[in-house]
Amino acid sequence: MWPSHLSVGAVRFARPTARFDEVVAFYRDGVGLTILAQWCDHDGYDGVVFGLPGAEVQMEITQHGSPPVIPTPHPENQLVLYLRGQQALQVVVDRLVERGLRPVAPANPYWARAGAVLFEDPDRWLVVLMPRVFGEQSAAG
Repeated sequence: MWPSHLSVGAVRFARPTARFDEVVAFYRDGVGLTILAQWCDHDGYDGVVFGLPGAEVQMEITQHGSPPVIPTPHPENQLVLYLRGQQALQVVVDRLVERGLRPVAPANPYWARAGAVLFEDPDRWLVVLMPRVFGEQSAAG
């Protein structure tokens, strides 16, 4: 339950990229996320905001510097998308496979046991596609 004193209207998390156009195409065209905002050279930053799945939860991708410097990917840095069932999962998997991407093995064996499919984005950050919604069908995951 959300604390009553913390009146938050939206949540956004952000991460840098060194492959801006490729990462935008991956999340927009591959995964199918909606772009809420995009900018170029705003105080030296290029950026895009994706809705997850609407405007209340957002992912911001930015590129800055010449050349841009990003942290080394780690297998536990993940975007987990809890999808509504196997059919919803398969739609996203098919979109990514059609673009020449292949699923990758998770470092945490839980994801494979739970039926999730993982892909690396162009920066090698993991996207976990889970075929059920956390809290609706199970307390775990």
